[in-house]
Amino acid sequence: MMWYFYIRAMTEKILILDFGSQYTQLIARRVRECEVYCEIHPYNKIPELTNDIKGIILSGSPASVRDIDAPKVDVEKLIAFKPLLGVCYGAQLMAQTLGGSVEKSNTREYGRAHLQIKTADDTLLKNIADNCQVWMSHGDSIKSIGDKFELIAGSDSIDVAAFRGVKNAFPNPVYALQFHPEVYHSTEGQKILSNFLFDVCGCSHKWTAASFVEESVKSLKAQIGNEKVILGLSGGVDSSVAALLLEEAVGDNLLCIFVDNGLLRKDEFETVMSKYVEMGLNVQGVKAGHKFLKELAGVSDPEKKRKIIGRVFIEVFEHEANKHPEVKWLAQGTIYPDVIESVSVNGPSQTIKSHHNVGGLPDILKLKIVEPLRNLFKDEVRKAGKELGLVPEILYRHPFPGPGLAVRILGDITEEKVKILQEADHIYIENLKKFNLYNKVWQAGAILTPIKTVGVMGDERTYEHVVALRAVNSTDGMTADWSHLPYEFLAKTSNEIINQVKGVNRVVYDISSKPPATIEWE
Repeated sequence: MMWYFYIRAMTEKILILDFGSQYTQLIARRVRECEVYCEIHPYNKIPELTNDIKGIILSGSPASVRDIDAPKVDVEKLIAFKPLLGVCYGAQLMAQTLGGSVEKSNTREYGRAHLQIKTADDTLLKNIADNCQVWMSHGDSIKSIGDKFELIAGSDSIDVAAFRGVKNAFPNPVYALQFHPEVYHSTEGQKILSNFLFDVCGCSHKWTAASFVEESVKSLKAQIGNEKVILGLSGGVDSSVAALLLEEAVGDNLLCIFVDNGLLRKDEFETVMSKYVEMGLNVQGVKAGHKFLKELAGVSDPEKKRKIIGRVFIEVFEHEANKHPEVKWLAQGTIYPDVIESVSVNGPSQTIKSHHNVGGLPDILKLKIVEPLRNLFKDEVRKAGKELGLVPEILYRHPFPGPGLAVRILGDITEEKVKILQEADHIYIENLKKFNLYNKVWQAGAILTPIKTVGVMGDERTYEHVVALRAVNSTDGMTADWSHLPYEFLAKTSNEIINQVKGVNRVVYDISSKPPATIEWE
């Protein structure tokens, strides 16, 4: 039987109904930045409406409310329950459902606009500067709001930018925004959301790292009791924070296994193992690089590489786990974006890349599942880690792909290529630290390309590999912009890699953002 971990019921939360917008997770992140807990649920899988819900937000959508098969919810039922805020599509759905009208825009309204406030005493727009910048992204426009609503703001591009329910027209406050307050370009969007959370819904600042840790430890103790738990550590922040939470809850009943797949960074296995020992974790290290490299020999397709690594990891982990038949639980470092993706509006998204982690292990090992971090975004995981005293070397460590350097070596993998990339990557990362750039970059790494180019070293002609350097700024990896690293840093790093790493004669820097590119090359 499989069980999933949830923190104890929060005293309050905001419910976000997702209609498929690319910005829905950003709404959740902004709400949580206000120290208010929230959950995203698909519009067609609304959970039970419980009293701990303080308010509801309807997200945007790529759909049009004018379509016959447009996603819809019972707006009146939601309004009867708690305060409601519609964003973009959510606003259009409210207008069309409750007496207004929505029509296709003559021109697509996308980009910056300026808010023109019509009502001085409105709660939602309290202390919002007139003519502040907002971000529009819609192909339809609200032409009429009907007699149950009143206009509170327009913009320089549209007549209806924000409206609210007329007094006594609804049992709870109702607001709608034709723009996206959650995006960075809406300069006072966070303040608008804050007004909704605290002044309209009556929320309080209860969602903090300290409260999460306290509630999680209590829940884990109650759920697991005196049974044994096994966790696969990766050296990254997610699994490390999960380990510390579990260690706080069950102590020595937690067994951690850290597998060296031969595709880690230079000296990473030994360095990370020493940190885990310092932290007092009950951890076993398993060196299995030879097995992974043998199975990967001659394989170039990135998906096949990932699946091989996932399969071999399961084999190695299963072998170690079977030495401990007393274990009843398998812990996983699942975080909230993984959970949202698995229950998205249209089902799991198209595969960009498969993940291995411990996929398949629950069925093989017949263990119950515990996922201590399934309610957290990546930055919240770090906040929890800081609260738990996770060492800075791991807490602020850049994200690293589960398959390791296998997806940073384009083409087939050999022991020689791994060593070349380890050396080049080591120079790159160490220079980021020396230049005080490491903590200013969200993720960085070197990529060994299958391209060879002509070079000249001394009087000799060379024909060697091209190494690409990648660095991005992001919050959780869902979107990312390339990092504008100083020229002198890039010059020094390139020079050192070419001079010190045999097999490399050219270094390039990747200036692609996500989207359209991905952070990793494979």
